[in-house]
Amino acid sequence: MGEIFSNTDLWVGLFGGLALFLYGMDLLTRALKRVAGDRMKAILERLTGNRFMGAGLGALVTSVVQSSSVTTVLMVGFISAGVMSLAQSIPVIMGANIGTTITAQILAFKVSALALPMVSLGVLAMLAARSRTVQEYGTALLGLGLVFYGMSVMSGAMQPLRSYQPFIDFMATLKNPILAAAIGAGFTAVVQSSSATTGILIVLAAQGLIGLDAAIGIALGANVGTCVTALLASIGKPREAVRAALVHTLFNTAGVILWIGFIPQLADLARAVSPAFPEMSGATRRAAEVPRQIANAHTLFNVANTLLMIGFTVQIARLVEWVLPDRPQVVEAEHRPKHLDRSLIDTPPFALEAARREIARMGKRVGGMVDGAMPLAIEGPRIRLDQLADRDRAVDALHEAVIGYLGEISLRRLSKAQSAQLVEMVGVANDLEQIGDLVARDLVVSSQKRLDDGVVVSPATARIIKRFHQAVLTALQGAVEAFEQGDASRAAAVREMKGALRELNHEVALHGIERLTAQAPRRAKTYAREVELIEILDDVFRLARRIARSEIAEQAALKAVEEVS
Repeated sequence: MGEIFSNTDLWVGLFGGLALFLYGMDLLTRALKRVAGDRMKAILERLTGNRFMGAGLGALVTSVVQSSSVTTVLMVGFISAGVMSLAQSIPVIMGANIGTTITAQILAFKVSALALPMVSLGVLAMLAARSRTVQEYGTALLGLGLVFYGMSVMSGAMQPLRSYQPFIDFMATLKNPILAAAIGAGFTAVVQSSSATTGILIVLAAQGLIGLDAAIGIALGANVGTCVTALLASIGKPREAVRAALVHTLFNTAGVILWIGFIPQLADLARAVSPAFPEMSGATRRAAEVPRQIANAHTLFNVANTLLMIGFTVQIARLVEWVLPDRPQVVEAEHRPKHLDRSLIDTPPFALEAARREIARMGKRVGGMVDGAMPLAIEGPRIRLDQLADRDRAVDALHEAVIGYLGEISLRRLSKAQSAQLVEMVGVANDLEQIGDLVARDLVVSSQKRLDDGVVVSPATARIIKRFHQAVLTALQGAVEAFEQGDASRAAAVREMKGALRELNHEVALHGIERLTAQAPRRAKTYAREVELIEILDDVFRLARRIARSEIAEQAALKAVEEVS
């Protein structure tokens, strides 16, 4: 045994090849997420209640990002951000396991000869291409080349094991399916990539070092080990997100338990649908046949699991809700962001959507402040005005969190459309924060002066000011809704309110001049407070129109990009 431990070339080659494989998978996944992120978002947004459609979408998305863990982590993020429900996520999670088998199918080909050409072309595209999209495809090609090259390195390093008896004896023990599954689960949990486990199995099979039954047992275990990533991602997330990670774990574990006793039958089915080479014999034949058989068994197992369990998504959801019941409702701190899931940062389309939802939430809070300003500004006591001012602290905290989150997104490689969206969001967040300041600072201070001066606003004046306030509030709420929904027509309706607000403003001004000549105590100071209040509300309307204008411009830019592409 000491001989194998002292074989430096074997260990360096094995771990070096594995490092190249994992790094290549990481490059490939990140590049494909950036290139296909917008399409993935559009696909998932079209998700319906059709569970087969959901499973197909899960398989498609996972085949793009090359990781079922990534898809499940995205589901956790979507549920945290309110993009989808637990029930919608279950078929997607089921389909994700099918999508990840694409990796094994690709690796089962004799791809080592393509490794270095792909690395070369990938690096060339990254360095020479002017288009960011081409650069990202170059990164993906480089990643895939490193995956293939890593497999080649591991394959060469493992050749001495073909004649090393202790290793051969150890592989013989893997005929015990439970032991094989445990090893697969443990290794996958450590490297957090079922594709890496499958890749090593294919390398071992190509060297004739592992039989099909043992490889299937390890692959089954890998399906359990890959759940660790999603479970880790769910820590600290809302209850629904933790449930999504638990669905992934229960589905994969139940599938393994269901199939662990039928590995010989699954192996026979994989042999039946895989190409055979009867002209060969012994280890040479196993090396030619078993890699494809492993890939096919992996695919058959995951497809069969999904078909068997997709009819029970409602029952699975109820089971998970029973295992993880809702916590007693706790009032969440107002200043704590709800949608800014950091696990989405590396997928800009989803991160930007999360930021949009948080900004809309911030906008509704600001709208609540504007709504609550009346009738406090006219007749409210000092203590209520102080409470209104205190509400701006939550707005300031959310603004800081949103800007920090958008700053992190900006460090990723963004398309022109994504960069434009990010700039718009920064502007909208700043405008909303400024509106909060107008209420908490300017309006409250003006109202406190009213109290200090002993000013009493007449009922007639109060009615006309409230009409103006209601129109401004309607404009602000419309602008926030237009931003949240990406609705240019709703934003245009806000902009068209300018004429009506101008008429109202003129009406207020005429009324104020008439009142100025009336015989009433403190008339000059009353007029000053009334004019000041209208000016503050007019500033709020100006910012609401700016939000609407930016949304119209954003939607026009997105439409232009879609037409070009």
